[in-house]
Amino acid sequence: MNNKSNTNFIIDALMFLAMMALVGTGYVRKYVLLSGMASKATYGYKVNMTLLGYNRDDWSIIHLYIGYFILALLVLHVVLHWKQIKIMYKNLINSDSLRLFVTIIFIILGIFLALFPFIIAPISL
Repeated sequence: MNNKSNTNFIIDALMFLAMMALVGTGYVRKYVLLSGMASKATYGYKVNMTLLGYNRDDWSIIHLYIGYFILALLVLHVVLHWKQIKIMYKNLINSDSLRLFVTIIFIILGIFLALFPFIIAPISL
């Protein structure tokens, strides 16, 4: 295996492990360290629980940083495969104007999905 293949393998392996960690920390937040309302429903009162010395809010921060790490690995993966991506995209969409339109929509949608928590106001019930 050449150096580029080794680099790609390491990035992909790290991305896989980080995705599994993201799933695991999501499970910790959802099923192990219950929210106040779920804790009250289960135990009759709010219980402050921890796992490995971290509470639910701490696990949320860990979950967020793992997400940032995955995003960084994804950007690195795209940068390393940029030539291949450009060729495949050009083969997939032959029209220059349609390719530009799809690219703009893709970028706008990506930005919206990343920033929607700051764009849409929460509703209190």
